[in-house]
Amino acid sequence: MKKLSVIKIGGNIIEDENALSQFLKLFADLEGPKILVHGGGKRATHIAAKLGVSSKMVNGRRITDADSLDVITMVYGGLVNKNIVARLQALQVNAIGLSGADANSISSNKRPVAEVDFGFVGDVREVNHDAVDLLIRSGFTPVFCAITHDGKGQLLNTNADTIASQIAVGMSEIYETSIYYCFELDGVLSDINNPNSVIKHIDKMLYAQLLDQGIITDGMLPKLENCFDALHKGVKSIHMGNTAMLSKENNNFTIITL
Repeated sequence: MKKLSVIKIGGNIIEDENALSQFLKLFADLEGPKILVHGGGKRATHIAAKLGVSSKMVNGRRITDADSLDVITMVYGGLVNKNIVARLQALQVNAIGLSGADANSISSNKRPVAEVDFGFVGDVREVNHDAVDLLIRSGFTPVFCAITHDGKGQLLNTNADTIASQIAVGMSEIYETSIYYCFELDGVLSDINNPNSVIKHIDKMLYAQLLDQGIITDGMLPKLENCFDALHKGVKSIHMGNTAMLSKENNNFTIITL
């Protein structure tokens, strides 16, 4: 099977001009078919404040009411997405900006109300791998923002980490897929207070040990849970670290496999 890379970048890279420029050059140099997934929550919060739209958060998660969804659609699907696409075109990458509604590529269910009503938030139901593959085989590099749809005309705000993992799972029907989660740290750390304590390889056996030792906690716990879920559903490998892990010269990051 041909290899496909799914790369996800977060808001801190998007907000840092130098970091974004460096990342896009590394992404452009990455060989083979590839897909970029981005968020943009920090930019959305900033623009919402300018427009007088309050941003509501519960336990670090955004409540997406109708006004917030309008801002998210404008910022994720417009401002952030099209700027990234234009800059990739300048780097000779024939990028095409997409939401999950485009080509019916990612459909979701509106999250049911439990303790908290998150509003117009979607949980991915299906990735249309044939449609995405058609774009790739036509020479395009898809750039997905963190918006999906329910198939009934409603856009839904969707977690970008989840979109990246579900795209990789869906595309594993056709490709050998790998995910690259780019964030501020060099990788998964054995000591949160020591940025140089990168664990370079985690498999399910070591993961169980790290859980028992209390090394994997807090925000890293759901990230790794999602990683192993994706691996069990067909993804080949997952890489976590800063953007330099896309460089052939760098090997200081975490690879996660079964």
